[in-house]
Amino acid sequence: MSTLLNHRGYYGSIEASPEDNCLFGKLQFIRALVNYEGETVAELAQAFRDAVDDYLTTCTSLAQEPEIPCKGSFNVRVGHELHLAASVAATRQSISLNDLTRKALSAYLRHQG
Repeated sequence: MSTLLNHRGYYGSIEASPEDNCLFGKLQFIRALVNYEGETVAELAQAFRDAVDDYLTTCTSLAQEPEIPCKGSFNVRVGHELHLAASVAATRQSISLNDLTRKALSAYLRHQG
């Protein structure tokens, strides 16, 4: 079972609360707090889709641009030795450290799927 729901480019978590006997989740990869819940997987999935649609409708009605999941940049702390080795490798290939990182992430993700 996937641990993420997807609708209209937004992702949501799937979590369980045994104490409350329900499933719940929230939109991932954006700062806005958008929650949803259901008693069954089907109810949770529908509540997620409704939450995404409501989020987008609310943003439109408030004339606000909705957040997009992951803006395209992030900071990575890799330690001195790995940073130095990556910088040397990028320089030897005459590419930027960003390009080296992008290529490495793309290669990793190709082999995961």
